[in-house]
Amino acid sequence: MQISYSPTQNHLLAALSVAEFERLSAHLELVSFEQGEALYESGVQLQYVYFPVSCIVSLLYVLENGESAEVAVVGKEGIVGISLFMGGDTTPDRATAQSSGFAYRLKGQILKEEFDRAGPLLRLLLRYTQALIIQMTQTSVCHRHHSVEQQLCRWLLLSLDRTSTNQLTMTQQMIANMLGLRRERVAEAAGNLQRNGIIQYSRGSIDVLNRPALEGAACECYSVITQEFDRLMTDIPRLDPVAA
Repeated sequence: MQISYSPTQNHLLAALSVAEFERLSAHLELVSFEQGEALYESGVQLQYVYFPVSCIVSLLYVLENGESAEVAVVGKEGIVGISLFMGGDTTPDRATAQSSGFAYRLKGQILKEEFDRAGPLLRLLLRYTQALIIQMTQTSVCHRHHSVEQQLCRWLLLSLDRTSTNQLTMTQQMIANMLGLRRERVAEAAGNLQRNGIIQYSRGSIDVLNRPALEGAACECYSVITQEFDRLMTDIPRLDPVAA
């Protein structure tokens, strides 16, 4: 069955004023990404921004030795490529599709022109950027101060919030790469969650069986990230409240 997509399935695009949406919608291009495919690489001048509608995108910081760690995750609630409208044009992180799916692509110059109008879009993108920075900051704190199991729970919850199912297609090695940890440590943490009936892991697929228990096993970082996002973003009206 073929699934149809609409720009308003992305929450930021759905929050635009009618005039802003009409100016941008003609330039939006639906593109697909496979799991692990890069949207952009570290240090490369960005040409596009991306509004995910079904894919999940990891922002990864990559070290000189090739090791990496996820600093933030973006889904249908956000935008990938904030450097373009923040004036940087390049960024040291890499954006990679954590899960396969679709996003709407927009030329960076078109977004910058709309941003420079200093209308509602400017306020919307700045508030989203603040929420993303909070996620990055809290993720850094989590890596430093919380257990592997707590980090895994936070990561699973943030990923689930950006998909429409309770299942994630992800190997333990891929999760380890996201968290910047050894696979054995992630396997041990995932095993504990499985024995407690919170998740079911099989052949690269993670099914969350008990979401409340998963939230209870997570550290406070998840609630800080979600509460701040809600505070900054949930009062913004949407063109299509039904699309999600």
